[in-house]
Amino acid sequence: MTTDRTDTVHTSSESDLKALILWSDNRAANLGLRVLAQGNAQLLRRSLGDRPVTVDFQDFGPGDSDVSFGTRSILKDLGRRHGPIKSKVRRYDVLVDTGAGDSFTDIYGLKRLLFIAYAHHVARRLRVPLVMAPQTFGPFDTRIGRALGRRSARQAVCAIARDDKSARYAEEQLGRAVDATTTDVVFLLPRESPGTGHDVVVNVSGLLWFASDHVDCEYYRQQVVTLVRGLLEAGREVTLLPHVVHSPSGNDDVDASRALVELLGADSGVRTVVPESLAEARQVLASAQVAVGARMHACLNALSQGVPAVPWAYSRKFAPLMARLGWSYLVDLRDGGDAAGQTLALILDPQASARMSEDVTQVGEAAERELEPAVTALARALSAGRTIPSAAGGARSA
Repeated sequence: MTTDRTDTVHTSSESDLKALILWSDNRAANLGLRVLAQGNAQLLRRSLGDRPVTVDFQDFGPGDSDVSFGTRSILKDLGRRHGPIKSKVRRYDVLVDTGAGDSFTDIYGLKRLLFIAYAHHVARRLRVPLVMAPQTFGPFDTRIGRALGRRSARQAVCAIARDDKSARYAEEQLGRAVDATTTDVVFLLPRESPGTGHDVVVNVSGLLWFASDHVDCEYYRQQVVTLVRGLLEAGREVTLLPHVVHSPSGNDDVDASRALVELLGADSGVRTVVPESLAEARQVLASAQVAVGARMHACLNALSQGVPAVPWAYSRKFAPLMARLGWSYLVDLRDGGDAAGQTLALILDPQASARMSEDVTQVGEAAERELEPAVTALARALSAGRTIPSAAGGARSA
């Protein structure tokens, strides 16, 4: 069994920069949050060069942290000088907010956005600089959401978008021009050695299988079943790879994969690999011929290791990020079309498959070019000792 690399609980010298990476966690059920933890830690190190850095991680729940940044902690923190969240934030020289990749928005509900906004509020009160690491900006569809979004974006000493559409949104809707436009930090992770060979790896998203908040769940289930049956009929081997595993709230990718196997029948020949770590998931993907998934980081974990992937997009975060990498093999679930048919055509047609295999070699090179502006912008912000205004009338540098 492989374990995830972790950067928590380091000893450090007085000269170390102490950074807390928000909304990331090496124990998270969602492996995408583990990508954000490890990828942003690498981004910090590259930006700081030889300067030592201590990196800790903070999700909405405790996870790698000793406290949560959720409802109970916020209630205990309100009106108290030494509440749990304030006491935690005081330990650090800078907060690096990942936005959980795509959670700097109100499309997932105001509760999650309020958690994010409260952490920013505490940083502002304590004069701890806030960095908005590579992430999706918006959309904000409510008045309060837009107000919170503008306040946070303008507070950041450095704001980095991971796609062009987010960069435009930040400037036009939030009044904050980003300092750099880049790509996802998954491309900063080391490649894993391929495990046992796999053919087609399919990620079934519990987010879409069990609820219709983004696309109709009945439509999504039907498309996944059609895809897998089509692959099997063509003589391809299919491995299901959950990317959100052992979630306390249930209805994760493991549950969705089990439900799919039940629909297909026990004798279908489809197997499921439930990874115990991000490294193990990346090993499985590294050994695949092609991957398909609605979890964006499942697809990015494949692409970052030179494996073609067909993302099934359920939100606007997919297309602009993939386009910036020069990757056009994307299926949009939001139009209700023949997602399975489009995907089968890409995988089963020899010419289309060959084009994907050829084009994926360019993705890594494109990502490396795209990451340089982020490294430069973050290095400039940290080395310049940029400051933020404080309600107390002072300022604190990074």
